[in-house]
Amino acid sequence: MRAEGAETRQGAGRVNQSATHALVIAAVIVGGLLAASASAQTAPSNGTPQQPVKGASQPGTYQPPVQISPQGPQTITIGPDGQERPQASGSDAAKEHKPLTKDQAKELFKSVDEILAFVSKDTDLPIKSSIKKKLLTRDEVNKYLREKFNEDKSTKRLERSEVVLKKFGLLDPDFQLGPFMISLLTEQVAGFYDNKTKTVNLLDWVDVDDQQPVLAHELTHALQDQKVGLTKWGEVGSEDVAKNVGEDNAHIQTDESDTARDAVTEGQAMAVYLDWELRKTGRTLADVPDMMDKMKETVADTSGSPIMARAPLLLQKSLLFPYDEGLGFEDALLVRKGKDAAFAGVLDNPPSSTMEIMHPATYMAHTPVPVLRLPDIHPLIDADYTPYDVGVMGEFDVEIVTELFGGKQMAAALTPQWNGGIYYAAQKRSATTDEAKRSRASIGLLYYSKWKSQNAALEFMRMYAEELPRKYSGLSERKKDETDATEQVYSTSEGDVLLSLSDNGVFISEGFPLELARKLRDKIASVQSDAPLQMTSVDRRRAALPVHATGEASFDPGLALARTMADAGVLKAAIAAENVASGRYTLLER
Repeated sequence: MRAEGAETRQGAGRVNQSATHALVIAAVIVGGLLAASASAQTAPSNGTPQQPVKGASQPGTYQPPVQISPQGPQTITIGPDGQERPQASGSDAAKEHKPLTKDQAKELFKSVDEILAFVSKDTDLPIKSSIKKKLLTRDEVNKYLREKFNEDKSTKRLERSEVVLKKFGLLDPDFQLGPFMISLLTEQVAGFYDNKTKTVNLLDWVDVDDQQPVLAHELTHALQDQKVGLTKWGEVGSEDVAKNVGEDNAHIQTDESDTARDAVTEGQAMAVYLDWELRKTGRTLADVPDMMDKMKETVADTSGSPIMARAPLLLQKSLLFPYDEGLGFEDALLVRKGKDAAFAGVLDNPPSSTMEIMHPATYMAHTPVPVLRLPDIHPLIDADYTPYDVGVMGEFDVEIVTELFGGKQMAAALTPQWNGGIYYAAQKRSATTDEAKRSRASIGLLYYSKWKSQNAALEFMRMYAEELPRKYSGLSERKKDETDATEQVYSTSEGDVLLSLSDNGVFISEGFPLELARKLRDKIASVQSDAPLQMTSVDRRRAALPVHATGEASFDPGLALARTMADAGVLKAAIAAENVASGRYTLLER
């Protein structure tokens, strides 16, 4: 179900971490892309990166406001609600980097062709046409990002999924996602490839040496685009809300495909980014497989990004997923299958789930992905509710939920036990005003998950129940209404809540009346099978897809965010570039 941002084939960020073992690459994964942009931000006063707070009632570490300067000297305060509040700049306000000179701009433009040739050789993706280039000012980039955020269809999906994320408890009820995302976009941009105009956009306030590694990443997207046409390739489903059982299940079959494809494109671009940094050593990522271990250790460090550091856990993990897990996926293919399989091969035959991205061996072995079925529940709910959202709760979703609700140890223990999950959200027809529709009280939510053991199912249900007091005011358990020990029934300020255990399955209903919730539970459980159901493999031209294959929520609520970010440009938090000793990304022998 991911809170993903929808990326439409990005020109997005990259993750650059440290080399391991015999090598140390002086580049960390998260933080400002360059010293100039890092200095344009004021870090938290204590200088210590804060970690996301356990519990849904607090959005990440979003407690004290933080001051940043995404547009130069102007100071902007980001409050706990995600709103940005301009203030007068103080004496320590950051100084904006001077624009490139004409000679520097000429040097940067000249380097595009050189780097493009490197990218083509590194990936074996052919150059079919030249790439257009454009140099933008900071104001032009910010204007572009804001317009793209306001107009892009991914943002519309994001707006719809916000209330579902809040219903799940993944975002605080008062958190305003739109203002936060705009602030994050202006902080994070580091350059981008626009697949619609076929143009790589360069930044006139960033040093040439700092932009060249970013170009390696962005020009990878350009060659991906020339091979498969990223706009269509990256959008598997349609825009329509699923309105019947056929459309519900068609959506479930393809729900994680977009997320998986984002991870492919970003993982490939990250691999090329690293190869560019390693080029003077004569090595590549495939030659130094141990590098990935050290990268994993630094992926959670958001200290270089004040806004990202205070983002809810859902946003942090969702935004970095395509770069972090995508790079791990790409690394595994390079080491085990070679360059052709890792680049052209996976573009031709992309994975369809986050499980395959997180466990590349399942993709290479063509292991069936656990996909649950949704029966026809419309006769039960359509009189009082209108369909709102339907999708998969995949392995990555479960990792986020369990870490947020139970902590990292719980996530590490339970996530591997996941064996499928689906969710369905409907909105009360009585919610007729905009204010009522934005309220999570208007949403009825059901979530059915299966686990590899009954103990895992029981532990997940226990953890979820412990989170309810933080989600709802006026929570009280109604033991007299519980039929047996497998049920937990609660009254809340937003309606009934039912948690139910059956063998290895956990059913959760929030907001639906108890009697209706039990009918939904029984109907859903009755159609499940122990036999694995492979997710649909979707041709990139979408020729075989039904017209309404996916609903408005075809990006699960979390990962739609990553998509929005990548669509808008480079995610600096994925590539933090630290200058070390004599210069950029020095590779040291130990």
